[in-house]
Amino acid sequence: MIPEKRLAGGEEVVDESLIKRTKSDTGSSSTVATMGGVNNPNGTTNEKSDIDEDLHSRQLAVYGRETMRRLFASNVLVSGMQGLGAEIAKNLILAGVKSVTLHDEGTVELWDLSSNFIFTVDEIGKNRALASLNKMQELNNSVVISTLTAELTTEQLSEFQAVVFTDITLEKAIEFNNFCHRHEPPIAFIKSEVRGLFGSVFCDFGPKFTVSDLDGEDPHIGIIASISNGNPPLVTFIDDERLEFQDGDLVTFSEVQGMSELNDGKPRKVINAKPYSFSIEEDTTSYGEYKRGGIVTELKQPKVLQFKPLEEALKDPGEFLLSDFSKFDRPLLLHLLFQALDKFVSELQRYPVAGSETDAQKLISLVFSMLKDGNIDRIDEKIVRNFAFGARAVLNPMAAMFGGIVGQEVVKACSGKFHPLLQFFYFDSLESLPVEPLDPDDLKPLNSRYDAQISVFGAKLQKQLEEAKVFVVGSGALGCEFLKNLALMGVSCGNGGKLTITDDDVIEKSNLSRQFLFRDCNIGQAKSTVAATAATLINPNFHIEALQNRASPDTENVFDDTFWEDLSVVINALDNVNARLYIDQRCLYFQKPLLESGTLGALCNTQMVIPHLTENYGASQDPQEKGTPMCTVHSFPHNIDHCLTWARSEFEGLLEKTPAEANAYLLNPSEYISGMEKAGDAQARDKLERVLECLETQRCESFVDCITWARLKFEDYFANRVKQLTFTFPEDAVNTSGAPFWSAPKRFPRPLQFSVQDQSHLNFVMAASILQAETYGIQIPEWVKSHAKFADAVSEVAVPEFEPKEGVKIVTDDKDTDMSTVFIDDSVVINELVNRLKLCYKNLPQGFRMNPIRFEKDDDTNYHMDLIAGLANMRARNYSIPEVDKLKAKFIAGRIIPAIATTTAMATGFVCLELYKVLNGGHKVEDYRNTYVNLATPLFSMAEPVPPKVIKHQDLSWTVWDRWILRDDPTLGELLQWLESKGLEVFIISFGSYFLYNRMGSSHGDRMEKKMVSLAKEVAKADLPAYRRHFDVVVNCDDSDGKNVDIPQISIYFR
Repeated sequence: MIPEKRLAGGEEVVDESLIKRTKSDTGSSSTVATMGGVNNPNGTTNEKSDIDEDLHSRQLAVYGRETMRRLFASNVLVSGMQGLGAEIAKNLILAGVKSVTLHDEGTVELWDLSSNFIFTVDEIGKNRALASLNKMQELNNSVVISTLTAELTTEQLSEFQAVVFTDITLEKAIEFNNFCHRHEPPIAFIKSEVRGLFGSVFCDFGPKFTVSDLDGEDPHIGIIASISNGNPPLVTFIDDERLEFQDGDLVTFSEVQGMSELNDGKPRKVINAKPYSFSIEEDTTSYGEYKRGGIVTELKQPKVLQFKPLEEALKDPGEFLLSDFSKFDRPLLLHLLFQALDKFVSELQRYPVAGSETDAQKLISLVFSMLKDGNIDRIDEKIVRNFAFGARAVLNPMAAMFGGIVGQEVVKACSGKFHPLLQFFYFDSLESLPVEPLDPDDLKPLNSRYDAQISVFGAKLQKQLEEAKVFVVGSGALGCEFLKNLALMGVSCGNGGKLTITDDDVIEKSNLSRQFLFRDCNIGQAKSTVAATAATLINPNFHIEALQNRASPDTENVFDDTFWEDLSVVINALDNVNARLYIDQRCLYFQKPLLESGTLGALCNTQMVIPHLTENYGASQDPQEKGTPMCTVHSFPHNIDHCLTWARSEFEGLLEKTPAEANAYLLNPSEYISGMEKAGDAQARDKLERVLECLETQRCESFVDCITWARLKFEDYFANRVKQLTFTFPEDAVNTSGAPFWSAPKRFPRPLQFSVQDQSHLNFVMAASILQAETYGIQIPEWVKSHAKFADAVSEVAVPEFEPKEGVKIVTDDKDTDMSTVFIDDSVVINELVNRLKLCYKNLPQGFRMNPIRFEKDDDTNYHMDLIAGLANMRARNYSIPEVDKLKAKFIAGRIIPAIATTTAMATGFVCLELYKVLNGGHKVEDYRNTYVNLATPLFSMAEPVPPKVIKHQDLSWTVWDRWILRDDPTLGELLQWLESKGLEVFIISFGSYFLYNRMGSSHGDRMEKKMVSLAKEVAKADLPAYRRHFDVVVNCDDSDGKNVDIPQISIYFR
């Protein structure tokens, strides 16, 4: 495809040679940029498309290259450009499909501004598709965007791999679906609707649709410990971690020694799967006896799915995909409701009017007329009434949620990646409605951009939204989606409302594939500022302040007591647990609702943290990931993750930490040496050795020196160290129990023989020498670009012979999780190193400094990932571990979090449905929903939050949400008296690490008349800045029976 271009300054930046007119038939209009990849009916590419890995790295981590190439070759139609259609189109354009055609015959209305982020009041009266074109093109100028404004014909559908309809009659949908279903090859057909707080999706990908990858997970792998000769044989595995294999899985065997018959690549079926073993359907009685080694790998199988056309599926829908098991009977009712609504509109040529009981009764009668004997027990008329009242409204949170779901289904249809939805999905969020019954008059339009939302929730809740004071923490992918949603909902858009967003990060190129408020021209700018500016373009009434402060203990002068106390709600849009925990503690302290969400590839979860109703975010956490023992990483790797962990560590040690340590010495030699002599430990010795390497033994003064250094590093890492390891532990070595030392999971390594004919060897030396030169400030000569000249320079490096040594200690105990180096020279002592360093310093140029290199994964021109991938792959080659390409290495070593726009949009939709409840108030815990979704499988799981743990004492009770507050700066005696009135006997009151009161302290009785703030300042030397209005004390106390009572934190207000 062509190099990525985006819009700058409101003008299209497109190479004119790549501009063409398309679909010149009546009712179409487009000016588009083409992209590479030749389209064919199956949505695959005939040519290898270039993928901008900097831009799409997070998406590539989810989909992989082949799926991305299929997307790049896919043409998609989105019909209906109200809020839902806009969200679907946005997600597909960000994903990078080849083309998106926007279709709509209608014109923009004020009503549309409740849900469509594209439209402004200036577009009212214009065709929706045409009004969307330019702003959609801004999202990704590599995608061909075109429009259709006339009535669609079935023949036009032949141009697309997938078609999506969001505003279509059932009769027309059946006609189009029949055409798509029978087309050869079939055209994926998706019909989706959002009607107030109700939504639906229907998918038909044809009579036979092949899913190449059901879940997107890497194949499961097991390291074999033993295999029996039997029928069936028992295969056991090392107990590093539980197996993920299930009965019926197909697996292949490799590297098995002894029972080599299994190494034929033939798939074998798993039976009797257990946590650390399984059997296979095979008779191994006559096979050779198992000796050692072996890996079992899951063989992922494609799956062929049969879809029914819409007309047939309406009559026989099969099983519905459930989202909320408390509503297990709801999907069948909604299945009828959406059909009844279609009949209503067909008969009356309009939607039901919000608040009209007549229209609601008409819809109820239509539903009853559709009932078949026994297919549904009863009709909940309240649900039908709410459905009727909101039938015309497209709410933004619902559009965001369904836009993510439908966008992902299109990706599945175009790529075969992930399991499609079969075939209907229905959803409602009636719990989001106000607790108090709505007055029909309150639902009437006010000639406002929020009229669609008012028709569902009423003008009273709309006012509450507008006056809300909101804190959004984070302005990345989630933050951008939240700002868009909140602006459309009118949150903080009233005179008394205000939204504060903070993020200390700046925009990078990799953000642009999902953080849709940013453009190329914003790279390097503050995320929060750019996002806030873009959000005010969506809704000019948005009262938003953008800050660049990290919310942390260091910025509590910015986010002070007054700031927190004034908030209505906090919305997290963060990407790390520690920051989430801090915000969680702040919300607990100030008793503010916290709406939490997170995504990981196709997974998302949301958690509602509501004062006094639910547990807080920090009450339960995922178990900590199991760490890899350092001896495994350093000497006994058995997978590529171990190799990449080692490579990242070596990169940082060689190019960042060691040069930084050298600079610490060069900045103040005498002070540095004094500190090392005082420490006198192994760590000090290690630091001195590394500094000496930098400044003396391995110091480079020319680029040729850097090549020499890099070539010798290759020899050290991939030949000498392996020779030493296998000399110390030969292939036939045994451990103290007599068992083979090189048994699973250990893999016996082989040293590499360097060759300039091996491009991977040269690539390693090239990357290492260039980065080494950078640390010394050495200019890279032009001749390096010549492969022949560089190879000649490498060939001239003299490599000394290596002889393994006796008595070298190599750590083999898995319990050792930290070790500075494998090879220790005990003859070197700190005093000798210091003397050498002093002598070395005299020979350095005046003012000499190193240039430490900080790892940056997202710049493919800086050689960082080239070196890390080289380090990891050469080490993998040592141990016969499958190597990875640079992109896969970047995912693992760079700890890239997989992310896609569809999941992000859906997560924010779920959260904003909960926001209605929070700002309205009065909802019970059973009205709130936490969600977990896997769009890949797909799986939806919604449940009410867990309530907080209640602690009781006498007639008192409290939870983690409670904080006892005393105002007017009481004396110590008044505080003790107040606590005693609650039946509590105090023995310690502390502030930080200081005791303000200790019942056993002889002098503490003299403090009774002193104010608490005075005690804090005098005893604890408390620094209470002007912005602080209170301080907190921790009280240890017993009840009357002498049992310890864990009471809430006590806040003393003194201002």
